[in-house]
Amino acid sequence: MPALMIQGTGSNVGKSLLVAGLCRAARNRGLSVAPFKPQNMSNNAAVTADGGEIGRAQALQARACGLEPLADMNPVLLKPETDTGAQVILQGRAIARAEARDYATLRPRLLAGVLDSFARLSAAHDLVIVEGAGSPAEVNLRPRDIANMGFARAAGVPVVLAGDIDRGGVIAQIVGTQAVIDPADAAMIRGFLVNKFRGDLRLFDDGYRMIEGATGWRGFGVLPWFADAHRLPSEDAVDLRASAGQGLHVVCLCLSRIANFDDLDPLAAEPGVRLTMLGPGRAIPGDADVVVIPGTKSTLGDLAFLRAQGWDIDLAAHVRRGGHVLGLCGGFQMLGRVVRDPLGHDGRAGEVAGLGLLDVETVMAPDKRLERVTGTALGQTVTGYEIHMGRTTGPDCARPFAHVPGPDGAVSRDGRIMGTYLHGLFSDDGFRAAWLARLGVASQPGYEAGVDRVLDDLADHLEAHLDVAGLLSVAGL
Repeated sequence: MPALMIQGTGSNVGKSLLVAGLCRAARNRGLSVAPFKPQNMSNNAAVTADGGEIGRAQALQARACGLEPLADMNPVLLKPETDTGAQVILQGRAIARAEARDYATLRPRLLAGVLDSFARLSAAHDLVIVEGAGSPAEVNLRPRDIANMGFARAAGVPVVLAGDIDRGGVIAQIVGTQAVIDPADAAMIRGFLVNKFRGDLRLFDDGYRMIEGATGWRGFGVLPWFADAHRLPSEDAVDLRASAGQGLHVVCLCLSRIANFDDLDPLAAEPGVRLTMLGPGRAIPGDADVVVIPGTKSTLGDLAFLRAQGWDIDLAAHVRRGGHVLGLCGGFQMLGRVVRDPLGHDGRAGEVAGLGLLDVETVMAPDKRLERVTGTALGQTVTGYEIHMGRTTGPDCARPFAHVPGPDGAVSRDGRIMGTYLHGLFSDDGFRAAWLARLGVASQPGYEAGVDRVLDDLADHLEAHLDVAGLLSVAGL
């Protein structure tokens, strides 16, 4: 079963991007290739073709492979709800809400699911490229690990370790990883690569040889900084970024449990839009034209967070000034008069007053809606997905935001406050153009085609600077 696993010396060293680039490079070589991540922790999820949910990074990697995303590509997804607890998704479906201290009790069941999913992907493709999570150097977590060496050893998959030179100390990152992990785990590592280099590559020749000499591992190359990485959907909230556009000022509130924030990536790519990702402790700017309340893993928790920042007061002033507001999924729920959670599905049981900007109310329910949809909004075709708990009703729902094919969302009488359960709608050029035209901005088409061009450029970048043939050989090809 040809496979290769990319593990990292830490979080955010570029594993997701490396796997996406290797997937596209392998596909360009004529291979049937699939991505795989045993365990992911992210509130940025995608709905799969088989009706489950996985991390957005694996959905992008599936696209790099020319495949529809499937639940098997990310069999365990942890969606943080509090600082210590998360919803546990197994093979696309929620099975538990667990505190970190209790997670180890789930390991046997989760590892069995991971190996089951990996076996199916391996049987269906020439190659599986696996992404680790965090770092194998977190040896305190090794007894319950299924994301790094716990998986690699159980499945017999060779590993290449990626270090991030941009954050500094890459020699210590790689050599230190070998020093602290178990020798049997270290034996799974076939080599290393260095990611995110800026400047003259020759200046690192001595450092590269030092790593080879100290570890005995083979080097697969030094990858220069990929400048267009920001044009691809990001998965981690640490990657949230503003745009450099000018004109219409769109302000997105960065909630504590923000989810599916890549909804706004197509807007960030518009030259006529200035997108601000507003962090906690900052007031909503007075020059904002549109305020977006994004999706969240915890509507009630983030409604309290929003109020703690004083954003409810800022929003009221923004609306009085004639500003527009768009609520996406959990943000839509917050716009209503009240959010009821009688059984505590979103946290503590009870009800909380909403922002009162739409005449609707939401009742949380145990069933989660997971569906990819196609419909119309603003007279344009929209494709997207729904991933939420709760149902929203009320007078403003008589003016739906979209039809998919049934009515979705709500719009205020004056049309300035909108809410929808749809994610991904701005990726449609026609809808994005119509939405921006209502706000006096001309749109630049071609967002989706641009993502594919960047994936091709990324694959070419890896082919130019890494020993891709050597990596495929390690995988067993």
